[in-house]
Amino acid sequence: MAMEGSESAHDEPSSEVQQNQSPRKSTSPPGNEEKGIHLSFLLSNAEAGSIIGKGGSTINEIQSQSGARVQLSRNFEYFPGTSDRIIMVSGAVEDILKAVDLILSKLLEEFFVEDGAEGDPESKIRLVVPNSSCGGIIGKGGATIRSLIEDSRADIKISPQDMYFPGLHDRLVTVTGTLPDQMRAIELILLKLVKDQYYQQSTHAPFPYAALVYNNGMNYGPNGVGGMHQNNRPPSKEDKSSSVTIGVADEHIGLVVGRGGRSIMEISQISGARLKISDRGDFMSGTTNRKVTITGPQRAIRAAESMILGKVASVASVAER
Repeated sequence: MAMEGSESAHDEPSSEVQQNQSPRKSTSPPGNEEKGIHLSFLLSNAEAGSIIGKGGSTINEIQSQSGARVQLSRNFEYFPGTSDRIIMVSGAVEDILKAVDLILSKLLEEFFVEDGAEGDPESKIRLVVPNSSCGGIIGKGGATIRSLIEDSRADIKISPQDMYFPGLHDRLVTVTGTLPDQMRAIELILLKLVKDQYYQQSTHAPFPYAALVYNNGMNYGPNGVGGMHQNNRPPSKEDKSSSVTIGVADEHIGLVVGRGGRSIMEISQISGARLKISDRGDFMSGTTNRKVTITGPQRAIRAAESMILGKVASVASVAER
């Protein structure tokens, strides 16, 4: 699968693809077609490769059919706390919706696993929405989000604010349901965002997080429920979140954190787990080992624990020589 197709696909001028009009009836408020807006969501590496296609053929076809511009963050440029890339679709509302419909249909076709259940398959999409715009989706006392759920019949959940990474200004809005229900929910959410002046000002490159820096909180992890779930696979028992605390010698804790927090960020991004390190002087009972609490799905916890122990073991083996 030619992942380098993403690079060539991002650099195409949007004017080349926006001449084609989507057959979807326009739902955007007057004037927004000229301004152009965007919608971002997450894809696994495998899903991103499917959307790019060989030599960028699939992503170019989606752009041509929809009239929207489709951009992807590069390989290994992940949304903080996940192992998922960011895809950004921009253009007029109806063109964005057409492109998203094409993308989700493609993913269902390639990645959905039949489970024997009757009815249309359900999948999950995680939208990336600026924190400042989430209030308009939630509404007073949750009234708006309840209305969106009732209208679309999709399940809509917004990740909590207290799971921020340093420098992260977005939250994940997870929409679960059949494709028609998802598309109705996405349409309703997008129409809310179009009216939000802060959202209009938030258009940025698909990957704005390359410069995230470490802070003293030492608290890194998936932003919201379902951080490790791929968009089109139902959750399993292994996806349920839990926590494990391990001890790391105080003199080795720097290896886990890394310069500027790079190591702990890398461990969190690759594993999908949330890591929290105890304060100085806060040790495991009866030891001088700092507490490292790992939270997430079982597979994410195992991956993070293995990476941490590997870093510590590599130093121990050198010291023994």
